[in-house]
Amino acid sequence: MRNPYRSALFLALITALPLYLRAQQNSASLVAPPLILTGAIPLPNVSGRIDHFAIDPLHNRLFVSALGNNTEEIVNLSGQAVTHTISGIPHPQGVVYSPETNKLFVGSDQGKLYIYDGSTFALLATLDFGDDVDNLRYDPADKRVYVGYGDEKTGAIAMVDAASNQRLPEEFKLGAHPESFQLASSSPEIYVNLPDLKQIAVINRRTQAISRWPLKFESNFPMALDESGHRLFVATRTPARLVVFDTATGRMVAALPAARDSDDLYFDSTRKRIYVPGGEGSLSVFQQVDPDHYSLLAKLPTALGARTGGYLGKGRKGFARLYLAVPARADHGAELWIYTLQDE
Repeated sequence: MRNPYRSALFLALITALPLYLRAQQNSASLVAPPLILTGAIPLPNVSGRIDHFAIDPLHNRLFVSALGNNTEEIVNLSGQAVTHTISGIPHPQGVVYSPETNKLFVGSDQGKLYIYDGSTFALLATLDFGDDVDNLRYDPADKRVYVGYGDEKTGAIAMVDAASNQRLPEEFKLGAHPESFQLASSSPEIYVNLPDLKQIAVINRRTQAISRWPLKFESNFPMALDESGHRLFVATRTPARLVVFDTATGRMVAALPAARDSDDLYFDSTRKRIYVPGGEGSLSVFQQVDPDHYSLLAKLPTALGARTGGYLGKGRKGFARLYLAVPARADHGAELWIYTLQDE
């Protein structure tokens, strides 16, 4: 015999299920995204590809390498406007600012490093490395600029004294062109992406020993370091992945699908998030659950070719921001999109 109470319970569940699902959807839609697009800074007369950024926190300036435009753009973040343009740099790529010496260092894919006064932007010196000066890093403790340059035969990381503008005699030969690299501050390691070899090189600055971690993915270009958490983050393009390594062992602990065609990657130590902008027109945001586990928090639509940017952390107004370089489109000029970070 049919149980009337069971039938009534079944009917109640069927009736309530759509309401429950709708409530869940509404609740999910109310969750704040990890980033909100809150503004844009025009980059007048900038065309072509845009490469890497550097920050001057003291004067609240951003330096943007407009590679396809052969210019370095100096952006005042308070006024949200370009205040100066350095022209005549053939395909500028990496850029760093030394606050201790008030100098700007810009690398060119034609093999030269240009050094400018940080106030007048007068050219102070030009150093010739022969080929493809790409990523740059600055060590404030030693006032040194680390310079990635060269091809498969000459690829190396060299050093320049920021005070004297002189190239130092020692360098680290790598056997391939170095892409993004990161300097540890509490230890002597430099972590270097070598996409042509499908490797990450780990350089000991004290002993000059170089160890190598193999990659099973290809085209490892951008990189970020969580030094206190002993994790290295690398984005690959083939396939598009966020790959996480334990720096103590060199072991890969995670690999997740990420935005395609990435050229920058940022670790947010405050929120334990990783931001991966991709030239496909999206921005992947990952949450670190624990050092070995990560989840995709959001994949936000952006613009085609927007694959470089700058993560500044908390600025003068108390907001943490990420700036994304958006190349000129047919219906719009080049811009820096301003994303304000949101807490959970």
